Amino acid sequence: LVNPYLALALTSLFWSGNHIVGRAIAGHVPPYNAALFRWLLPLIIALPFVHRYLRRDWPHIVDNWKILLFAGLTGGAIFSAAQYVGLGLTTALNTSVLNSITPVAIVAVGALFFRERLSALQILGIFVSSMGVLFLISRGDFRTLTSINFNYGDLIILGNMILFAIYSCALRKLPKLHWLTFIFVIAAISSCFLIPLAAWEFVSGQPFEVSLRTVSALLYFGIFVSVLGYALWSSGLEKLGASSGGPFLHLIPIYSAVLAYIFLGEKLMAFHALGFALILCGVWAASGRKAKPANASR
Repeated sequence: LVNPYLALALTSLFWSGNHIVGRAIAGHVPPYNAALFRWLLPLIIALPFVHRYLRRDWPHIVDNWKILLFAGLTGGAIFSAAQYVGLGLTTALNTSVLNSITPVAIVAVGALFFRERLSALQILGIFVSSMGVLFLISRGDFRTLTSINFNYGDLIILGNMILFAIYSCALRKLPKLHWLTFIFVIAAISSCFLIPLAAWEFVSGQPFEVSLRTVSALLYFGIFVSVLGYALWSSGLEKLGASSGGPFLHLIPIYSAVLAYIFLGEKLMAFHALGFALILCGVWAASGRKAKPANASR
């Protein structure tokens, strides 16, 4: 779609608000309904435009239905549902700490299942960017991390980060599809899986508040988190590889801090500057060379 570095940077920008917005509507929109609307809206948006691409890509969809089903369930339905369930049980701080595990998990999955190897510079970049994230979260004092209390919701978020790492690495197995076809198929699979769960929430009487805040949140989930986020993420990883692209997720706390400064009037402190510098240097180093499978020809 665009330059892969820009694609992954934009993805992190769009996803930076997901944890905050998801936490903000917890208790106002049930988690399975939030996940359903996150994928039902892209399905509706894509429907008028996807026909000719869907016809062209249909043979590839039929031949590769298993990997597409796997991607739709892991990266779409299960990941989204578990994310909003976890956000309703834990804090945004804990989620940010656990989110920093994702690039490391992507590297581990790539090495274990896809025999992907990294250069020393890439490994150093992942480590440095991870330290930058923890430096921001701890506000410059790593000792504060020892006071964080983890609960059942954190276990869900942790498992979800590993699941997303598996999904990101598995993207290399997907057939060549138009990005609109890809979004439509993932959204259709996710919606079919989530409809019964959302219906159960409705029947059980869980509150669904219809207000400007909740409607705006659901629109944000559908357009920016799902349509644009997943299309750009897939495009970037296709060109750079999962292990090289994963550290771009460490840009999320930078965006969150800057947005809080712009819209909430929060001050930017010295520890922000140092954390930003560590993250940017780490991301630059980790994404500098695309990782190769261990059996690739030299």
